[in-house]
Amino acid sequence: MRSSISSFKKRLRLPRLFFRKPSREEEIHGGPPLEFMRPIPPVPWRGITVAVVLVVLGATMAWEVYCRSLGYGPTLNDNEDLWTLRRRHVAPESLVVIGDSRGWYDVDLDEIQKGLGKRPIQLSMGGSCAYPVLQDLANDQTFHGTIICSFVPRLFLAPPGTPPAERGEKAVHRFHNQTLAQRVSEYLAFPLEEHVAFLNQQDLTLDDYLNKLPFQNRPDALLPPRLPPYFGTVDRERRARMIQKCAEPNSELAHRIQQIWIPLFTPPPPPSYIPEEVFFAQMNKAIEERFRDVTAAVEKIRARGGKIVFVRFPNSGDLKALEDRDTPRERTWEPLLKMTRAPGIYYSDFPDLAGFNCPEWSHLSAGDSVEFSKRLLPHLRAALGM
Repeated sequence: MRSSISSFKKRLRLPRLFFRKPSREEEIHGGPPLEFMRPIPPVPWRGITVAVVLVVLGATMAWEVYCRSLGYGPTLNDNEDLWTLRRRHVAPESLVVIGDSRGWYDVDLDEIQKGLGKRPIQLSMGGSCAYPVLQDLANDQTFHGTIICSFVPRLFLAPPGTPPAERGEKAVHRFHNQTLAQRVSEYLAFPLEEHVAFLNQQDLTLDDYLNKLPFQNRPDALLPPRLPPYFGTVDRERRARMIQKCAEPNSELAHRIQQIWIPLFTPPPPPSYIPEEVFFAQMNKAIEERFRDVTAAVEKIRARGGKIVFVRFPNSGDLKALEDRDTPRERTWEPLLKMTRAPGIYYSDFPDLAGFNCPEWSHLSAGDSVEFSKRLLPHLRAALGM
């Protein structure tokens, strides 16, 4: 049934060719009554198209030059899809690196392959808790390989619902639920991200710029600590490398990141609506549960013939002092090894591993990561019985 206003509607019919002007005959005999052909304005469309393309290309090149002048370089964005692509490479007897960004930056895949005979699969993530990935590997009945697990207490013991735990949970969820479109999209993004600097999603998105606005804390409205800016690159194997600008001695970028680590690793004050003794009792209970869950996961892997070794990678400066004070090894590292009965390598226990300095207090430079991995190999072989 026609609408009461249907007589006011006119059906548009565009020419078949975009750049063709309607002929005189088409304008006169364009169709039955109440139909008309919308004529294209007689303007130089080809010239306008060329001008628009040139403007877009010029603006894109200018933005790329500006981003590179700020120190950014082409790198793959480390998202859940890139992590999933590496997770798919895990075979039953694979050597896998899991944990936080120290295991991500400080492990050189080439050196570990030379020393242990297998190419490691890098599944560590920046600012992530290792437990969701460890649990996923434990639940994978086909996996009976070897795990090198980085241990940073503040991240490893992060309870569910916190950003470190959610980071790992999201990656595992994407692995089990990734769509074909998401997988293809990641492959299509590789060529662009490897050559274009302004595609960096860590610093150069609108959300990142908004988060940098200088808002102040207010009562009952505390802002989360800022995350460090871009200081490393990632390749298709998810091998992270610190850029030279950050690795230079006393660099401005390294100094800026140092000042970010301290508030980021400092726990927030207990909530005012819970008595302190109750709050700390709940925290201790959550830590004990995490140790039990990790122990159960390790037992599953060990029962299938798999192996795991925990590694405490280097830290430096005020960040080391903060971690040693707030998360001492006698309350974190030693209970972990005791409950899991797994071997562990604490870098400061070995003179050949203890002399490294982290430029921004938390990660090794690209060159030092190679040398550290060389020196780590004998300890890994001894811990794993290889």
